[in-house]
Amino acid sequence: MDEAPTLRIGFLGAGKMATALARGWIASGLITPDRLLGSDPLPGAREEFQRLTGVSALADNGAVAKASNVLILAVKPQNLPPLMREIRPLLNLDQLIVSIAAGATIQTLEATFAPEQRVIRVMPNTPCLVGTGAAAFSLGQYATPADAELVQKLLNAVGRAVPLPEHLLDAVTGLSGSGPAFVYLMIEALSDGGVRVGLPREVATVLAAQTVMGAARMVLETSAHPGLLKDQVASPGGTTIAGLHALERGGVRGALMDAVEAATLRAAELAKGPP
Repeated sequence: MDEAPTLRIGFLGAGKMATALARGWIASGLITPDRLLGSDPLPGAREEFQRLTGVSALADNGAVAKASNVLILAVKPQNLPPLMREIRPLLNLDQLIVSIAAGATIQTLEATFAPEQRVIRVMPNTPCLVGTGAAAFSLGQYATPADAELVQKLLNAVGRAVPLPEHLLDAVTGLSGSGPAFVYLMIEALSDGGVRVGLPREVATVLAAQTVMGAARMVLETSAHPGLLKDQVASPGGTTIAGLHALERGGVRGALMDAVEAATLRAAELAKGPP
């Protein structure tokens, strides 16, 4: 598939994730707002998407489907089946379908659309809004290497993306999909700790967030094991090892592992649909 200026991306669903991706792609310079289009049945969602991105948003899914050569399915899982039935007659095999809907398997997508429809399933996360997203994607059986290259480029423009077998996407949902919420909780708790020992709230929050960001960059840019980086900070009998001891007593490590597992299991439940 050709890239810009012929690339035209349509979002079916104009919620938070669609907004984050659109804003991220525009901010990166990868695509201009006139090459994007969104749709949503809710007027409030359309207005907010248009306000935050500068991209036109319509009530008509069909108009967006017809105008786009890449379609992003960005609706809630329960809204996906009727949406797919609605747009199926309007699609052609030159279009690439990219689903970011939680729980919708490639098998389900391919069974709903026309035979040989090109499908890619993606699990992104909201930090793509600020260019630091973490995503994984899996190819349907008819998706081409060029399709994979395009999706990788789109996702890398707003963070980092890795291709994975589809059976691992539930785990990606549990880790990087839900993970930002776990990290926000950690930042809030660190800020609370700073306030507890006397720092002003706004200072404590900035220091906590900057510390998390700096630690993450150290892992990514040095490629060192997190345990090694931790050991480099923890000097014998010092402040850091005392704090780490308190975290271990509180079961923080196990709680975070449990959080990823719980989110992964819930993703698998969503994939099975209602009981």
